[in-house]
Amino acid sequence: MSHLVAPSLLSANFLNLEKDIEMLNRSEADWIHLDIMDGVFVPNISFGFPVINLLKEKTSKPLDVHLMIVQPEKFVSEIAAAGAYMMNVHYEACTHLHRVVGEIKKHGMKAAVTLNPHTPVWLLEDILADLDMVLLMSVNPGFGGQKFIEHSVEKVAALKEMILRKNTQTLIEVDGGVNLDTGKRLVDAGADVLVAGNFVFASDDPVDTIRQLKQL
Repeated sequence: MSHLVAPSLLSANFLNLEKDIEMLNRSEADWIHLDIMDGVFVPNISFGFPVINLLKEKTSKPLDVHLMIVQPEKFVSEIAAAGAYMMNVHYEACTHLHRVVGEIKKHGMKAAVTLNPHTPVWLLEDILADLDMVLLMSVNPGFGGQKFIEHSVEKVAALKEMILRKNTQTLIEVDGGVNLDTGKRLVDAGADVLVAGNFVFASDDPVDTIRQLKQL
């Protein structure tokens, strides 16, 4: 399959969010990426269920929900009720990861596990076959517009090798510092989904920027 593009709503204009959602609906974006932050797991707070619940009424794009929070297992049913297609939980936040992944799938969602930049991919060896996707953070989570961590390209390649060796269908998503240069290198290394926030929403023509990311 060709790679997917999931613009991150964290970089949208929250004073005119409906306009940005309409723009994404018109664009070639495949998913909408939602970063939920609690100010504990990451040093920032974003948005919660009132925003997510409105989104499912405004777009037919699948919602890719990334929980940057402690105890994400407490909110599986709420995320499912909000219409999420994919639920991402952090490896670093889940003591009983296998149980959480099972709960996500039981609620009808795809299950993804996110790794912070310092967390090695080999830690997923024993659960990779149960995952629909792995999200690799290519910046430290919590804020948009950060500089891309170069080691992320090598990390994607290592994860891709593990996926091929284990013969799973697990997708690789990358979030942080994605632009046309880093995006091309990530796709060449094996990335299946590119999350782009500031690069899309700060551009003069976000629809065309998304199209360019799709064509990498």
